[in-house]
Amino acid sequence: MMSKHLRLLSVIGVLWVSFLSGLFINEGVYSRENDYYRGEEFINVTVYEKINPAIVLVEAQLTDGLSSGTGCIINKSGIILTSSHVVDKASFIEVTTANGETYKAEVLNCNNNESKDLALLQIKPKKPLPIIKLGDSSVIKVGQKVLAIGNPFGFNGTLTTGIVSRIDYERNRIQTDAAINPGSSGGPILNANGEVIGISQSIFNPDNNKSNIGIGFAVPANEVKKVVESYI
Repeated sequence: MMSKHLRLLSVIGVLWVSFLSGLFINEGVYSRENDYYRGEEFINVTVYEKINPAIVLVEAQLTDGLSSGTGCIINKSGIILTSSHVVDKASFIEVTTANGETYKAEVLNCNNNESKDLALLQIKPKKPLPIIKLGDSSVIKVGQKVLAIGNPFGFNGTLTTGIVSRIDYERNRIQTDAAINPGSSGGPILNANGEVIGISQSIFNPDNNKSNIGIGFAVPANEVKKVVESYI
């Protein structure tokens, strides 16, 4: 029969091994950033860090005041995709990149109708810019995870997450519960691989923004490709 002394030493040994193992595991987790974030967190962090450098703030001076929205850089030379209602008939447009650089922008193309609601801008950057990648919106499914990046209410580089809530084939729109608020128009709706499957267009709010209840809509990426390819 094991003596009390030996049992005590055995317990101390087990505790010591557990302590050392904990140090090793924790050291490994914190020394490798990708191991610290798991599952949904890993997708959110990875997609955001990959895409946000290619997202810009768009500010346009309209006759009735300042319009603010979001844009996606689609060409390293400074071509930016945004919503036409953000910049339509603007007398002056300014673009601020994720690293804080500000440029004057010119309108290359503007589809100022609700079915398209897309515009292309041009800036002259100091160096090649990071760009987004347009995905295939024909393969999206209701329930699919999506991420949205935009500048709602002037809070630049805001990430929200949700799912594809519905596909409106009649109006050719993607419906999502990822938060889309004023200032998010023109920003990307992304899949878990960081591909743009839609461009944020509008939010339907039944009480005129008195609450945060609303339904977000986006222009499908394949519709965006038609506009881009017709110009470039």
